[in-house]
Amino acid sequence: MSTKYNTIGKGYNNTRKPDPYLVERMLFHLQPQTALRYLDIGCGTGNYTNEFQKKGYHFIGIDPSEKMLNKAKSKNTQVDYHLGTAENTNLNSESVNGIIGSLTIHHWFSLTKAFTELYRVLKPKGRLVIFTSTPKQMQGYWLNHYFPKMLQDSIVQMPSFEVVKEAMEQANFTIKKTDPYFIQPDLQDKFLYCGKENPELYFDENIRNGISSFSHLANMAEVEKGLLALRTDIDNGTVKKVMESYENNLGDYLYIVAEK
Repeated sequence: MSTKYNTIGKGYNNTRKPDPYLVERMLFHLQPQTALRYLDIGCGTGNYTNEFQKKGYHFIGIDPSEKMLNKAKSKNTQVDYHLGTAENTNLNSESVNGIIGSLTIHHWFSLTKAFTELYRVLKPKGRLVIFTSTPKQMQGYWLNHYFPKMLQDSIVQMPSFEVVKEAMEQANFTIKKTDPYFIQPDLQDKFLYCGKENPELYFDENIRNGISSFSHLANMAEVEKGLLALRTDIDNGTVKKVMESYENNLGDYLYIVAEK
């Protein structure tokens, strides 16, 4: 993971901006207090960590990519950023009051080891908020129609809810609730399914460079072929039928809220 994100293009930091609605939902599920200490695991360039801090909460940001952390540190020197992984945070036991992990668990080497480590550093009654997407949800992305191999490769690396639940419970976490998230039309963070309502976004090379599925998993020939087909379908109106055929009520992403 560190190698992937140490080499990711500059488009990541330009297009992966914190989304106000997602910030509010993460904080809603975490229920932080200003006097306490929290962890953003897999914080990347610190986009969300920085927003949490600006709202008056004290966060530590941990990521395996030194390049990402250097960008994060340049944004806000008030945040404590450290090199580490979910499996090895290098934090003291029971040293944080809550943890947020946004679009990161599919990069972890071992869910069981990671959740065991996060359980260790979390204080009793502390909350863990995971924001992710499940294979079932991703199978409902209309992107499958235009980039089937890329989506297949992306789906394979995503742990199912059942796998996440089992790993959490093995680490002694108790899942309190789940909350599906549907892409909002004004989404600011340009992650994989950001163009659900606006297919034109995928023609922006900077946006594709900021999405690991496009920048690291996809075959260039498939991307070019898929974009050509998407362009044709947008121009002739067929894309609306394709999008409608993938409509579902599963949600596009998922919050999983657990407690120690």
